[in-house]
Amino acid sequence: MSEMNALLELGMIVRHPDRPDWGEGQVQSNIGGVITVMFREEGKVVIDGRRIELVPVF
Repeated sequence: MSEMNALLELGMIVRHPDRPDWGEGQVQSNIGGVITVMFREEGKVVIDGRRIELVPVF
């Protein structure tokens, strides 16, 4: 898991780097590199943090 993904916490807002059409999403969990995000346009997505580095929105 990337260092950035390791810092993601419940409630943080993120974007998927390869899916801008999903819009912003809110982190629901980050357990052992498996990150669950509720995206505005896509719904709930489970992401393997070892393969995809999510982009935090500040």
